[in-house]
Parts: sequence; structure tokens; C-alpha cells
Amino acid sequence: MQLIDTHTHIYDEAFDEDRDATVRRAIDAGVSTMLLPAIDSTTTQRQEQLVDNYPENFFEMAGLHPTSVKENFEEELKLVQQQLFHGTRKYVAVGEIGLDFYWDRTFEQEQIEVLRRQIEWAKELHLPIALHIRKAHNELFNLLKELNYKHYDGVMHCFGGSVQEAQKAIELGFYIGVGGVVTFKNATLANVVAAIPIEKILLETDSPYLAPVPHRGKRNESAFVVEVAKKIAEIKQLPLEAVAEQTTQNAKALFLSKNLTQ
Repeated sequence: MQLIDTHTHIYDEAFDEDRDATVRRAIDAGVSTMLLPAIDSTTTQRQEQLVDNYPENFFEMAGLHPTSVKENFEEELKLVQQQLFHGTRKYVAVGEIGLDFYWDRTFEQEQIEVLRRQIEWAKELHLPIALHIRKAHNELFNLLKELNYKHYDGVMHCFGGSVQEAQKAIELGFYIGVGGVVTFKNATLANVVAAIPIEKILLETDSPYLAPVPHRGKRNESAFVVEVAKKIAEIKQLPLEAVAEQTTQNAKALFLSKNLTQ
């Protein structure tokens, strides 16, 4: 059984003491392919080193995370632009990018502008986008309407919206990223998973964050994506193998068709 973790931060400092063992546990669990979303310039070197150490297992994105949009956002954006248009590395997506107004709206307009530019770059380069949207679905949909592209290639990572918002995202072309939250008691994400087709679902962990039951409260890791697949199988009343096969096919179609030959 093969699974793909479409969103993991194994380059994070939380894994400094056992990163290689963490990677091995993922591979042993059938998670041999993991996608690394970018945060900002402070994490670039760590991300690239991990990809270089495990070139067959990790694929990287480039982008500026919305919570990293501060006074120096133009400087950070220039680095992303350099990576995407003039660098020598291969990126499978522009991400993670988006809007996050959960804690603070100080840089609301800057976040919107940064997202706009990165979506335009992704379109120009024919790359998908990995969206981080928190307490900002209305603002996102307003921006997408303003941009007026007929179709978007991407994923709504760590989806936290309603069934209606998920359906609206799917109509625009997006996949829905489902992680450990779906295993939490009374999680509204379970309702979303029940309502949308398996063909539009991607598995993810967002490790080291949001570990699924039975690991809730602990550091998350890519091997735990198996628990997410099990919960989706339960909700959808499908065999686990069918969930694994379809979500892997989904991930390859969106991110890896140009990068994987197997």
C-alpha cells in the first residue's frame, strides 16, 4: 500500500534529534513520497538539505507563508521569485501560500497582495498552488473572483471551511487537503469528507502539527498519515486500499505527473 503525504515540514527543528529515523518510519509505513511546503527564507536551507539527502522521497515547493508576511515581504517575495524563475531546483508547486487572519490582521492587505502575485507566478509557470487559508475563506474567494482564472490547479491545505466552501473550492479546481483533524471527536472536517468525492481528496499531516488520534497531542510525523487514510475509509465506507490508491493517484495527478515516472 502506497501513501503520499502532500504536506509535511520534516525539515522543522522539531525533528532535529531523529529526522532520519522519522523518514525511515514513514517509508516503512508505505509513505515513501512526501511533499515539503516552504515557509520563508529562514527555512529554505533546511528544506533543500532534506531534499538533497533523500531525492527519491521528498519533493519541494517554493513560496511565502502568509504568517511570514511582515514589513520585509518584498524582500522575501524577491527570493521566492528568484527560486521559481531563475533557480536550478525543481519545484512541484508554489506553496504554502495563502491568507491567515486567525491571530492578526495587521498585514491583511499585504497578505492579499503577496498571495495575488504568487498565484500569478504559479499560473505563468503552470505549477499548482498549496493554499493555507485560516479565517479567510471569504477574502480568498473574493481574490480568486477578481483574478478571474477559469480554473485553478491546487489544494486547499488543512481545510477548515464548511461543506459549501469545500464544494465551491472544488468547482474552481481545487483538491481538499485532509489531515489529522478529521480524526478528532466532533470534527466538522468529517462532514466535509463525507460530502465530497474521494477523487478530490489529498492526504496530509502538516507535521509536526495536528497529530491524528491516537497520537493527538504528540508531535506529528508522516508515518501517521495512515491514520488519516483509515478515518477517511471509515467515513466513506471504502476499503483502506481503495483510499490509498485513489488519494495517491490524486496527488500524482496534481503535483508529480512531471516529476515521477513510476
